[in-house]
Amino acid sequence: MRAPRPVRPPRTPYPGLRSSRPGAAGSTALRMPAAGRGQADPGPPRQREPRQPRRLPPHSAASPAAARPAALALVILLSFASRFHRLAEPPHVCWDETHFGKMGSYYINRTFFFDVHPPLGKMLIGLAGYLSGYDGTFPFQKPGDRYEQHNYVGMRGFCAFLGSCLVPLVYLTVLELSKSLPAALLTAFLLIFDTGCITLSQYILLDPILMFFLMGAVLSMVKCNSCADRPFSASWWFWMSLTGVSLAGAMGVKFVGLFVVLLVGLNTMHDLWDLLGNLSLSLVMFGKHLLARVLCLILLPVALYTAVFAVHFTVLNKSGPGDGFFSSAFQSQLIGNNLHNISVPEHLAYGSVVTMKNLRMAGGYLHSHWHLYPEGVGARQQQVTAYLHKDLNNFWIIKKHDSDTDLSDPSIPVEFLRHGDIIRLEHKETSRNLHSHQHEAPLTRKHFQVTAYGINGTGDSNDFWRIEVVGRKAEKLIRVLRSQVRLTHVATGCILGSSGKILPKWGWEQLEVTCTPYLKETPNSLWNFEDHINPKLPNISLDVLKPSFAEILLESHMVMIQGNTALKPKDNEVTSKPWHWPINYQGLRFSGVNETDYRVYLLGNPVIWWLNLITIGLYLLITVSTAVALKRGVQLTSELKELSRVVLRGGGQIMLGWLLHYLPFFMMGRVLYFHHYFPAMLFSSMLTGITWDTLLKFFAGFWTPSTTARKVYGAGFLALVLLIIYRKCSHCMSHWFTEVMYMQEG
Repeated sequence: MRAPRPVRPPRTPYPGLRSSRPGAAGSTALRMPAAGRGQADPGPPRQREPRQPRRLPPHSAASPAAARPAALALVILLSFASRFHRLAEPPHVCWDETHFGKMGSYYINRTFFFDVHPPLGKMLIGLAGYLSGYDGTFPFQKPGDRYEQHNYVGMRGFCAFLGSCLVPLVYLTVLELSKSLPAALLTAFLLIFDTGCITLSQYILLDPILMFFLMGAVLSMVKCNSCADRPFSASWWFWMSLTGVSLAGAMGVKFVGLFVVLLVGLNTMHDLWDLLGNLSLSLVMFGKHLLARVLCLILLPVALYTAVFAVHFTVLNKSGPGDGFFSSAFQSQLIGNNLHNISVPEHLAYGSVVTMKNLRMAGGYLHSHWHLYPEGVGARQQQVTAYLHKDLNNFWIIKKHDSDTDLSDPSIPVEFLRHGDIIRLEHKETSRNLHSHQHEAPLTRKHFQVTAYGINGTGDSNDFWRIEVVGRKAEKLIRVLRSQVRLTHVATGCILGSSGKILPKWGWEQLEVTCTPYLKETPNSLWNFEDHINPKLPNISLDVLKPSFAEILLESHMVMIQGNTALKPKDNEVTSKPWHWPINYQGLRFSGVNETDYRVYLLGNPVIWWLNLITIGLYLLITVSTAVALKRGVQLTSELKELSRVVLRGGGQIMLGWLLHYLPFFMMGRVLYFHHYFPAMLFSSMLTGITWDTLLKFFAGFWTPSTTARKVYGAGFLALVLLIIYRKCSHCMSHWFTEVMYMQEG
């Protein structure tokens, strides 16, 4: 039997249909006659509409353009309304307002202070207070102190403004990464209705300032990535430069801003690696890309960060409570300090009367007094301590180790002290020599005791010390203020230092001085000469010895790092561990005074925080599943490919940000608090918005027709939003009911 003649497609297909491979979306299926049947050709074959593959709900990129500005306006309105609501309450100092409000006052009064964080956040708080009419006179002594007539709302308002801006920044970041308006709105609602984010934004704190710059850097980085197809355009330069500015701001507020610097740095390295593998890009063009990133992401932030410190040291030019944390050379520049505008001999000589200051943070002066060590504490000899204040008992006379000649005799020529000399230090008030032996120190085990020993300068060989200048060669002179010296005990080889431990009442609660046999060079074992009296030598102004800006900048960072590592919890203070934070295990008491009628407690919305925690696990599961599917060659529709791109690339950047802002706290030795998690919480909230939007789109795709899929997607999105809002609204209703009952009872 003859096979039937092949059927050609119709010349004029129906509108919107095109030929394709069988089974493809939009293809036209043709019904062929069965072979072997002798039927006449019935004419043009009957065409059947193919079964359409399941389609996901339309992506928000296709949503009306007018919806995005309206959504952004709604986000801004709700964010500002929630942060500025009842901003003035409570009218007393809450938690760390006692620190950062006080530091704002210091800027207004130009009084120097010390803090473990870089100065930008406090400078902005002080500027906000100054512009809003605050005069800098409130003492900020302790939580619970009432502000009375002082204008504190301006400083709170500034922090609330930046805290309110966080939500739109997060919204725009998620919108740029996912191109999904619902994902961006869901993320915004997570932050708008989180009680922890609201509380942290309403008080005079550094956290909203830090998070503002942090999210500014992330948004700018994401926007810059979106401009990758048009490099060196105006928008590309703008977003890259803004990334650098935001990085400088984040680092200028707190050192944890380094985490977002790492995030941007890893993103930049990935971009450059991709560009290097692009063979269509010349090496000259690659060099331009590299230089642009060096300029905007390294040089610009470093310049701005350095400028912040230049302004900081220029404004704070008066002596204040932070003087003692810095070197004597730095203190000599502060108006009102006892070293300011004085003249002393520059180089030390035998017979000079000096004071020695320990270089550890808040180190004291080498000190002695008539009191002896008690029974059972080493040898019962005269105490030697480190004292934090100026005192006549801080003065010591530099003498030769092998001579008792009266060096104050004008007929005896001056002999300068040099690196490597062996000397005796005689206490001016008691005429006893600085002494050490192999008795154990009072508090520090395996360190030797330091005492004052002898009568009228006569002692023994345990009074001999070798003076060495750090980084100098032999025969070099020793300068007041500038030279950092180490005193090595000749008999035992130990090094004079201050442990920083506070002695009991028998030691007048001064700091312990020991002789350490461990030769590791630390600030605890280094000293400088501050006061210097020698009538035989000419005096010079200390302005000649003032440190350069680079030296001050380096010293300030060393002091801040030491201060950070030395932070310990205060009495009865509630601290926390990093594993407590994601589960919202324990918050922080802000008001801190039981007598007040308005109390504040920092705690996140449990629904939001637990949803964020669950989502991290969900995201990891989705990522692994997607990666395995792609590795196995599973063919995905265009919609699923787009969703996988959002999950792997956009979600991957956010997940990396969460890890960088959370995991380092497990390795920190300093005291930690609940509020340290909030930068990481921003990333987990963004991940929640992206992940749940992807899941809803995926599951809604199983429903047909598309109107049903949209309804399923919308119902899921609405359920999430209502869950978030319900918890917040129930909290507000409970608070309102409590207030009403309180007013009725009153």
